Amino acid sequence: MAGMAGALTLGSFLTACTTQPTVPGAGTADTPPPAPREFRAAWVSTVANIDWPSKPGLPAAQQQAEAIVILDRAVSLNLNAIVLQVRPAADAIYPSKIEPWTEYLTGAQGKPPSPMYDPLAFWVKEAHARGLELHAWFNPYRARHDNARTPAAPNHITNTIPHAVKRYGKFMWMDPGEEAASKQTMDVILDVVRRYDIDGVHIDDYFYPYPIEAPDVAGNAQALDGNGKPASKELDFPDGPAWDRYVAGGGKLDRPSWRRDNVNRLIEAMYKGIHKEKSWVRFGISPFGLGRPDRRPPGIAGFSQYDKLYADAELWLEKGWLDYFTPQLYWPIAQTAQSYPVLLDYWIGQNPQGRHMWPGLFTSRIGAPTRNYAPQEVIDQIALTRQRPQATGHVHFSMVALTQNREGISDKLRAGTYGGQALVPATPWLKSEGPGTPQVTAARAKDGVALRFKPGKANALYAVWARHGGQWRFSVVPAVRVDWTVPDDARLGAADLVLVNAVDRLGNEGARVQAWRKP
Repeated sequence: MAGMAGALTLGSFLTACTTQPTVPGAGTADTPPPAPREFRAAWVSTVANIDWPSKPGLPAAQQQAEAIVILDRAVSLNLNAIVLQVRPAADAIYPSKIEPWTEYLTGAQGKPPSPMYDPLAFWVKEAHARGLELHAWFNPYRARHDNARTPAAPNHITNTIPHAVKRYGKFMWMDPGEEAASKQTMDVILDVVRRYDIDGVHIDDYFYPYPIEAPDVAGNAQALDGNGKPASKELDFPDGPAWDRYVAGGGKLDRPSWRRDNVNRLIEAMYKGIHKEKSWVRFGISPFGLGRPDRRPPGIAGFSQYDKLYADAELWLEKGWLDYFTPQLYWPIAQTAQSYPVLLDYWIGQNPQGRHMWPGLFTSRIGAPTRNYAPQEVIDQIALTRQRPQATGHVHFSMVALTQNREGISDKLRAGTYGGQALVPATPWLKSEGPGTPQVTAARAKDGVALRFKPGKANALYAVWARHGGQWRFSVVPAVRVDWTVPDDARLGAADLVLVNAVDRLGNEGARVQAWRKP
């Protein structure tokens, strides 16, 4: 049954990829326009089984089948990347010598899948087979939540390095001031970079924990409003031992600045460490969407990650310690105090190094019981983003809304917003030897022009341009493919000219070669 399902989904994938709409931009008689560029991604959350797998303890074949459904939906929507959560809470969705298997995968922390397989290797292979990038998403500090279903495994950090973990409300939290905690996070990330063919490393907005109110006399603690109404009494993070050592060692920073410095040093180390291992693996951060209070545009108000999470996102942009920045702009356009376009413009203005600006969209609000979005809100936010040349993509939270096609959002995106494929924007500041020149032959087939590729050095994708009746059409072909057909157009007929160029892991295009010209 699993093999049949795989055959059916692969057939759907090929149908989606070989039927492309007209690309805007006429080019010239023999020269197509520049390739369309946009980062189009979705987060796939494993924590609490938000996106994948649908519940813990599923057989390996069912987990894989669910992953294929997600990847095929991404292809059908003309997305080009998946951001997969691989470390929900100091645990792993892959075999690790450092941290245990996550309970969200198997139902018990430390228990491997059955039958045994490597889920991250599976996701990487299947994503690349479809021309999708796979970015590995890590939570840098979250260790455990009280709603965990099973006990912590013996090799979980709460047992192996207990002094590096502090209780904060219902959470166990890796203390950013403890060197052992930061080292474990670095070791975990670099282990994945070395062992897996991922395209990016991604971390989210959880640095120091979101503050909670100090317990009342009954011992209860309640989370604060995410939009930032200040509490009269906040529970301070219990990092006293690390702070005392810092002061005793002659440290001069005040405590908030010291906390920010703990996070800053990890961010800088991640950026440098990742690129030392593999220059083409991009590093992205998706922080809370509001910036420092002292820099905000007039009318913008709300929670301060700078003061409460000790996240100095503006500094990371200033220093260029990331390759892409995905602020979580999870509010409607018309919500004045957190207006989507005003915040996007703010972050663009904080980006002197010209790093990729790919905001996060709260697509899962569509159909939500409260504060729900209409699908048009997401479509309008994408349109506003496209009006800004310095913002070249976006990420949907989360994939489940697109998989479920909530209120028709996927249909609407496919019909208009994502009418054709796009390459991920190039990252010229990272080292690259550039793609090879494709070796391709072509012949007329029954229903199109059949291309045959010979694998080339450093190629991740092929960009294929086909001219039908004077109109250029664009498609993206995974470099793992050997055969590809440019289909005849029902209205315009067969392609009379086909050009191909290779694209490397960083989105750099090589020289175009003529693969076919109608005799």
